[in-house]
Amino acid sequence: MKKVFVSGAFNVLHAGHIQFFKEARALGDYLIVSYPPADLLWKLYEKKSVLEDADKQSVLSSVSYVDEVVLSTDEDASLSFRTAFLQCKPDILAVTTDDLYLDAKRALCQQVGAQLVVLPKSAPEGKATSSTQVVERIKAPIHVPLRVDFAGGWLDVPENAIPGEYVVNCSVSPTVSLKEWLYRQGAGMGGSGGWSVLNGWDPVKSELGLGVGWQDPAVIAETGACVWLSGPKPVLDFKNTGEFLRGCMAVYDTRIKHDTPGLAALKRNFNKIAKAARVARLGVQEQDISVLAVGVQLSYQVQLDEGMEPLPTIGEVIAHKYCGGGHGGYALYLYETPEARAAALESCEYLYPIEPYCRTFGKDEPVPWEPKYVERLRRQNVQKDNF
Repeated sequence: MKKVFVSGAFNVLHAGHIQFFKEARALGDYLIVSYPPADLLWKLYEKKSVLEDADKQSVLSSVSYVDEVVLSTDEDASLSFRTAFLQCKPDILAVTTDDLYLDAKRALCQQVGAQLVVLPKSAPEGKATSSTQVVERIKAPIHVPLRVDFAGGWLDVPENAIPGEYVVNCSVSPTVSLKEWLYRQGAGMGGSGGWSVLNGWDPVKSELGLGVGWQDPAVIAETGACVWLSGPKPVLDFKNTGEFLRGCMAVYDTRIKHDTPGLAALKRNFNKIAKAARVARLGVQEQDISVLAVGVQLSYQVQLDEGMEPLPTIGEVIAHKYCGGGHGGYALYLYETPEARAAALESCEYLYPIEPYCRTFGKDEPVPWEPKYVERLRRQNVQKDNF
């Protein structure tokens, strides 16, 4: 009988583990699975065991490809299973291509005359997964805000970064969830970043993979009114709650969809974008909406220079600009007082109120629009398909 031995933490059993067991079992007639108990898992790898040892033993034993489950007991990160391995006397030690301790395991096999077999790390249907990915999905919030950008957009794209300059933005409610998404597609308010955060993906990596910047997932995860350093990755300069903006922000639905990745290659003046961001940064720092409005208007002028259609004047607006890449989607409107915003909202059916959103103490709750605005959305037959 040919025995095959595998070891690992198997902290969150997933499809990748099952595929590994299947492929390892196919190498012989009898598969032995070894794992470190909870206290050793923490001591050696600083990983918290998701399951009690008895539960993990039961789960692993129930897998059809597994014939025997044993404990790894050695206080050696590279060969915590050494004692169990020597006792079981397997013919084959199976590992995956990303194994961190191949040299130590190869030496052990040579010592006892066993064969080391390196298997590709794969999952059924060809989609790789990991315990880390599963845990991140579990930890992902149920509700997230979206965001409006005040100034500095495009300076979060690594190749456009200007050292010493800034990106200025704010997370806003109403919040969205996998179940309810009140904003429409092509919004320009960081929807793809919000979708990544909700799904537990690496949101910054996801956005950069689209060829756009990191500001959306950064501010959605951070929340509040934020100033970031322009650069290849998000580094927070400072933030506040954004309360000075409460009652003073709205978004206008242009009813035109935009495509930020498709706009990334357009010619634009990054020095003017940086100048607008410096002014907007001061507005957030001083919590002065009038100063912030100047930065927003400077950003809008860059957008007009890029060829975007002029936005309509709605009420006593003190500043406005397209959100995100522009040329459609939503546009941010700033008002000096809540009364001025309220009057504007009554005058335009495509204008919607938004508020600064700052999550404190890990609070995760839905923040909806007032029912009258949700009803307005329904009347307009706005698409609600997820990003």
